[in-house]
Amino acid sequence: MAVQLPLKFTERMKTLLGNEFEQFMSSYDQSPHAGLRVNTLKISMESFEQLAPFDLRPIPWCGTGFYVPHGVKPGLHPYYHAGLYYIQEPSAMAPVELLGVQPGDRVLDLCAAPGGKSTQIAAKLQGKGVLVTNDIHAERTKALAKNVELYGVRNAVVLNESPERIAGAFEHYFDKVLIDAPCSGEGMFRKDEDMVKSWEDHSIDKCVLMQRDILETAARLLAPGGTIVYSTCTFAPEENEAMIAEFLKLNPDFVVKDIPRETGFQPGRPDWVRQTMPETAQETALVLDQVAGTARLWPHLLEGEGHYVAVLQHRSQSSVGQVMLDREAHDTAEGAVEERAQVDYERDSEQERFVAASVPLSKADRKRERLLRTEARENKPRQDYEGKSKGKQVKGNERGGRKSDRRGQGRGPEQVEPEVIYKQFVQDHLEIELSGETVYYGDRVYQSAVGAERLEGLKVIRPGWFMGTVKNGRFVPSHPLACALQGSEAVRVINLNSANGEAVRYLKGETLNIEESRVQLKAGAVAKGYALVCVDGYAAGWGKWLDGVLKNEYPAGWRWTSV
Repeated sequence: MAVQLPLKFTERMKTLLGNEFEQFMSSYDQSPHAGLRVNTLKISMESFEQLAPFDLRPIPWCGTGFYVPHGVKPGLHPYYHAGLYYIQEPSAMAPVELLGVQPGDRVLDLCAAPGGKSTQIAAKLQGKGVLVTNDIHAERTKALAKNVELYGVRNAVVLNESPERIAGAFEHYFDKVLIDAPCSGEGMFRKDEDMVKSWEDHSIDKCVLMQRDILETAARLLAPGGTIVYSTCTFAPEENEAMIAEFLKLNPDFVVKDIPRETGFQPGRPDWVRQTMPETAQETALVLDQVAGTARLWPHLLEGEGHYVAVLQHRSQSSVGQVMLDREAHDTAEGAVEERAQVDYERDSEQERFVAASVPLSKADRKRERLLRTEARENKPRQDYEGKSKGKQVKGNERGGRKSDRRGQGRGPEQVEPEVIYKQFVQDHLEIELSGETVYYGDRVYQSAVGAERLEGLKVIRPGWFMGTVKNGRFVPSHPLACALQGSEAVRVINLNSANGEAVRYLKGETLNIEESRVQLKAGAVAKGYALVCVDGYAAGWGKWLDGVLKNEYPAGWRWTSV
């Protein structure tokens, strides 16, 4: 056997599985299955299947997912760096498929890092509605934010918060909530031997405490008639069926929505709760049979790793219409207030996390971050990196965004306001209609689907789509802006070929010689300036073209590092 499993684990599984145990154990002699999921924010399924660089086989439970042949490394192709697909374990694609996301929904991915399920949700939203994606571990939010940006998500907010604090700002706000819960990870033993090593330390009992709190808070976050999908990658009934039964007992306005079995999913096991947890079975007797409608994904019965999924439906369908009317009234009133209100946008360094690195930091930015850390230790009010107190943001420009009042910062009357500089760049370089609220934090510009006021007091990694920075009287577009664009939305486009090596050279950060005839221009534009660089027609980043030379603007931290 390739994986040395904990004795305590195998003994428990033998008791639970009975005659099925030997077949289950034989799955550990097999290689784990690899998969990828097409990013339909950037490419259609039809187009991807035509240009796919390797043989693919469909995953039955995910319409955009494919099995990858053994030995193929999809991360070593330019299409991966252009965000055309996400490399994801096949079973992990199931929870979002069962969430039933529709364009326009408000969706929360509560335990989201590294972001695979968030990008899957975003693809289903198709740029409409709101995605709030969160992880409580600050270090893990770096990968989460990067994946959201690489895959071209425009309508996401990235948080680093506890569920309870999110509920304080977003109570009964979301139509759909995904809980990919922290768990003991037994279903990943074949794929990740580190999970085997940490299993006894990362105990089932510890996970149950976290899961119980997360589930209960999720009920506060959900709008009437909404849906919660709870998933784990463990086999333990304490973290699966027993957890759902406890939740149903405490929340009688929820029911389990039965999951179809035709894709190889197996039913939940209420009998295991009765067998191993008689006290819990007695306490939840009235609802325990419902958990048979949940699903288990077994590695010996389908091509994927071990997972558990439960779909929890709130009963109050009749309340949905009133909720939508209330939302509309709230949004209208909020818009009226934004026309006249002046809001102080000062944040202390613990509250404001918008400086998380998405582009290489300048020397001034690094100096500013050092100052922020020092001030946090000394509990001083936040200042900008020039050492001058920040001004206030005033809501109400014609795009529905926020203006920044920079008076008192040493700005002369001849200097142009940041919002003017930003709008001029959009007018000169892009052909898009900005949506949401334009939000300025320091020199950074975002388009937020939520708005700044609702996020006040939360630890925010990204308040929205990061557009770029206003520095020294000019706008510098961000890499996330480029990643989310279609070629038709840029005034100036340079297309690189994935087959002849020039795309890889660009992704490595090299300067390229590009003839002027290859610069695709909208009517009236000139070749000189920022160009959206595409790989076989799909956006990968920025470059600056001048006199036959494409200066590379691909961020150092994102560059191709393979040999």
